[in-house]
Amino acid sequence: MTLMLASVTDAAEAEIALIEGADILDLKDPSQGPLGALDHQTIRAVVAAVGRRRPVSAVTGNLDMRPATLIEAAEALVAAGVDYVKIGLFPSEAQASIEALRPLAAKVNLVAVLFADLPHELSLLARLSAAGFKGAMLDTATKGTLRLIDHVDIAGLKMFVDLCHEAKLMAGLAGSLEPPDIARLLPLAPNFLGFRSALCSGHERARQIDAGQVKLVRDLIPRDTAPRDFDETVKVDWRLLSARGYSLDAEQKDTDRVFVHDLVLPVSIGAYDFERNRTQPVRFNVDVDVRRAAHHAEDMRDVFSYDLVIDAIKLIVSRGHIDLVETLAERLADALLAHPWVHRVKLRIEKLEVIDGSVGIEIRRERQAHSGKLRQVFAGLSDFAASPSD
Repeated sequence: MTLMLASVTDAAEAEIALIEGADILDLKDPSQGPLGALDHQTIRAVVAAVGRRRPVSAVTGNLDMRPATLIEAAEALVAAGVDYVKIGLFPSEAQASIEALRPLAAKVNLVAVLFADLPHELSLLARLSAAGFKGAMLDTATKGTLRLIDHVDIAGLKMFVDLCHEAKLMAGLAGSLEPPDIARLLPLAPNFLGFRSALCSGHERARQIDAGQVKLVRDLIPRDTAPRDFDETVKVDWRLLSARGYSLDAEQKDTDRVFVHDLVLPVSIGAYDFERNRTQPVRFNVDVDVRRAAHHAEDMRDVFSYDLVIDAIKLIVSRGHIDLVETLAERLADALLAHPWVHRVKLRIEKLEVIDGSVGIEIRRERQAHSGKLRQVFAGLSDFAASPSD
């Protein structure tokens, strides 16, 4: 299950986030950048107001990377009552800081923050785990027009999450995330998604959070009704969507069509030796018949986004060489049909360099009636990494 982390600035915002269902309350001063720290008096007031109803995290602040400074700041946050301490790691001093924080990590729940818009080494994740850190988060250092997904593509974000999980770390994603990003990031199975600007009036992070915006984000992240820990087992269970009116009837006739046409990507594909260790242009045309909403679509809660189709394609082709277009087509169809809104797909995949024209395959697939079981969206992608190419 992916949790919702809401960044708040005071007890009043914390109460709004609690009422609307945020799973984790993250204390920071957004006017001071991604690591702006609140004063300890405010932190203690928020912790007292929350009263253990949800886990509370806080950032150490925009500090230099001297070990003594970091340790002092982290210990002060723990003394103020927070459950998790977030520490920003910058490229030049990251490795030395991790080692210096090893003794503290044995006593305090530390979460490292890496920045997608700065140089960052994924090899640090194994070091964080070895040093006793609880988790790692990929955020953006500069807040503005670019979002996390503008700095790192969907395949890169999946790699970050997978490497965190391999290292037994919680994985968090944040960085000017917007509501349309949520459905795209949930299939990557992060432990938590972090929000600030998306929760605020006008999506301006310096303004107070708005209850309606918090509810919108909350509704887009499947959840159960029980309180959860920050580090609970990761699993996206799309059966929970049925509680919000998502139809699970495979025979429902009222559908709309979402399509992606004439998408051309470089793909490592082909059964011949000369087709290996290189890419060639492949064109994708995909039509997806999805459940029609019971009312006119008003926001991202009411739609199946074409971004999910594009992301599924990119995730599959990022896994490595595929011998056959038939294999690629079946994997894509399986991935899309795993979504509970999807009833049938038609897709055409064409290799564009084989002849003066195109060659490929077109297939149509439907969800099996009365299957009685929903899978994680794009769940089959996790199997592709472990299995050889067909």
